Amino acid sequence: MTPKKERLTVTVDPHLIRAGNEAVTMGMADSLSGWVNDALADKVAHERRREGMAKAVAAYEAEFGEITEEQMDDAVRRSREKAVVVRGSKRRKAS
Repeated sequence: MTPKKERLTVTVDPHLIRAGNEAVTMGMADSLSGWVNDALADKVAHERRREGMAKAVAAYEAEFGEITEEQMDDAVRRSREKAVVVRGSKRRKAS
């Protein structure tokens, strides 16, 4: 059984209301309330993932020491070297 919904009164930027109404018009949401509910659920999930990552980093650093800028730069460099380009560069050669 679906939990009972509660009414909420909020103030929202007009462009967000327009975006929600457009989503409803395009069939991407059943209602503006549903669209807002989904957005709030996404925000909660995002914050929980962020908190989980923060805990994981804290646990790692407690065991192995603080992660340095040099280590992060090295990880970024290695990731870029292993990356597979699926689109060409947006840069175009001058004619």
